[in-house]
Amino acid sequence: MAYIGRRGLLAGAAGLLAATGAAGPARAARAVRGRGARRDAAAEFRAMWIASVENVDWPSESGLDAGAQREELTGLLDTAVARRLNAVILQVRPAADAMWPGAREPWSQWLTGEQGEDPGWDPLGTAVAEAHARGLELHAWFNPYRVANHTDPDRLAEDHPARRNPDWTVPYNGKLYYNPGLPEVRAFVQEAMLDAVSRYEVDGVHWDDYFYPYPAAGKYFDDDDAYARHGGGFASRADWRRANTDTLVREMSERIRSVRPAARFGISPFAVWRNSDRDPLGSPTQAGVETYDDLYADTRKWVREGWIDYIVPQVYWQIGHPTADYAKIVPWWAQTVAGTRVDLYVGEALYRCDADSSTAAWRDPAELSRHLTFARELPEVRGHVYFSAKQVVADPNGAMARVVADHYPTAVPPR
Repeated sequence: MAYIGRRGLLAGAAGLLAATGAAGPARAARAVRGRGARRDAAAEFRAMWIASVENVDWPSESGLDAGAQREELTGLLDTAVARRLNAVILQVRPAADAMWPGAREPWSQWLTGEQGEDPGWDPLGTAVAEAHARGLELHAWFNPYRVANHTDPDRLAEDHPARRNPDWTVPYNGKLYYNPGLPEVRAFVQEAMLDAVSRYEVDGVHWDDYFYPYPAAGKYFDDDDAYARHGGGFASRADWRRANTDTLVREMSERIRSVRPAARFGISPFAVWRNSDRDPLGSPTQAGVETYDDLYADTRKWVREGWIDYIVPQVYWQIGHPTADYAKIVPWWAQTVAGTRVDLYVGEALYRCDADSSTAAWRDPAELSRHLTFARELPEVRGHVYFSAKQVVADPNGAMARVVADHYPTAVPPR
């Protein structure tokens, strides 16, 4: 089955719904505030993701010179302004690497084509300055545990922490991951990300949906040794894994508050926490993957505990989808954030809007606009984020232009 989320673009995961599932897949204007405070009721978060892994959005290819990379980046920021967005979420640590100088991990291969090679400029520093100059927020997007889209440590830069500490890693389904069950790994990945947060005036710290990897049939994530050493006191390995992820989220939240209090912490998970047939607190869905059970990510708990400032569930299905209906998932998330201080933004599948889509709804340029019309009736929905930047630019079937015309008649400052 074809993928139904950006996982398929960024890491090649398989389709995730059950067998009945989808057919195909001015900084000046911004008031400084502490984390967790509510935004003004008139404010609206309008953002796009800029993915760098595998050169999905930026740079368009590895090996461009510094001038060309910068020109492409500022062009994307200009597009965000033209589409009346007010924030961008830029992937700056796609795979245990870095898009800023002096980091604890090597330069990203997606810049030069060679991991560890200096691109000759500071992408993150430039992005922050150029975004703020345009009145845009810049949220730095990090992937905590992905090391490589292969399993060969010898292909990593010679000084790569994963190469120096091979016992930190687990190969799984053709990729290499840091082991979330090791306390020393959790401490290191936090330090690697906080290096950027402490040095750059980022407006947010953003994670996507990768914690433990998506399950693959017939594959085993071998964390036996870590579980033997650190899993005592837990009723099951699943409980231990969820506790590991909870600890990462809670500790990172606390550390961001200490390092850069004005920066918000947000996470963009796969949209289904649990199906209601498994848990009465779950959503009225029949998804083949649930974050709680399969990714060991208790996304609902993070909201209820207030460990994050915003959540962007990837609701990458159309209104009326038979097993994961946008019109049922979004209200579930609205109810989940109700009474908390966590902002809800909806992740929108702009990449699916295509005149050649096998799904009729996604061939209709009005589908995405209908999402915003529906969500506007839910006061807990405070904005939308579009995947991804290259579709915001190209807008292959006019869906983004329709959203702007119908819902973004004027620019608004972030928050």
